[in-house]
Amino acid sequence: MFAVIKTGGLQYSVAEDQVVRIGRIEGEPGQIVQIGDVLMLGGDKPELGAPMVSGASVAVEIVEQSRGPKVIAFKKRRRKNSRRKRGHRQDYTMVRVSEILTGGAKPTKGPKPKPERKAPPEKPAKADDAEAA
Repeated sequence: MFAVIKTGGLQYSVAEDQVVRIGRIEGEPGQIVQIGDVLMLGGDKPELGAPMVSGASVAVEIVEQSRGPKVIAFKKRRRKNSRRKRGHRQDYTMVRVSEILTGGAKPTKGPKPKPERKAPPEKPAKADDAEAA
């Protein structure tokens, strides 16, 4: 099953467990947020909204809040000694789609647990170091 959602003036086609970079939404990493602007539900029986599908929402887990690359806007007016340089970085949110909900249901899944980091292997002590001490 997939859904087409609208957030930040853009439309995204999403499926469960998919990681998507969308425009900034409020929240902390690990928090579950519900997006209620669902334009279409797809699958066995596609359902189109007019303009939104009533009772449908998408629960997403915020993975990371980040910023995009710097974009330089440089303007120059020739023969006028006029230059203007501005930089801009767009704010983004990385989200993982946890559930696609219908019928006004509430999210049931919590945040996905982070995998545990493996400890680096210990290095054996050298024989030369032990004799010198």
